[in-house]
Amino acid sequence: MIQGMNHFTITAEDRAQTLDFYCGLLGLVEGPRPELGFPGAWLYPRGGNHAVLHVYWDRPMPRERTGVIDHMAFTSSNLRAVKARFDERGLKYDLRRQAGAGVWQLFSLDPNGAKVELDFDPSESL
Repeated sequence: MIQGMNHFTITAEDRAQTLDFYCGLLGLVEGPRPELGFPGAWLYPRGGNHAVLHVYWDRPMPRERTGVIDHMAFTSSNLRAVKARFDERGLKYDLRRQAGAGVWQLFSLDPNGAKVELDFDPSESL
């Protein structure tokens, strides 16, 4: 019955740092969000019409930052440019190739401690 992933939701401590990471660094854009009675943001891929990440600003941060969810993964493109953006900001990441399939995987933490995986086509090069 499941047809695909709809979105992830994260709790954020700092609105500006969180939006800078997901929008400024990773290229998502803040878009339409219904009035839900609490502050937050819905983030969309550029040119997309479906929010892939919801952010809450009004919730206390959980003691265990990842809880039972280990990470969120996004299909990505332009590995060389994305890696350069992380390097320019001095952000830590782990870049590796998936065994067998050869998919490039860049892992990093967002400002709130959530692990983010960016997956790039095996044909991309550094």
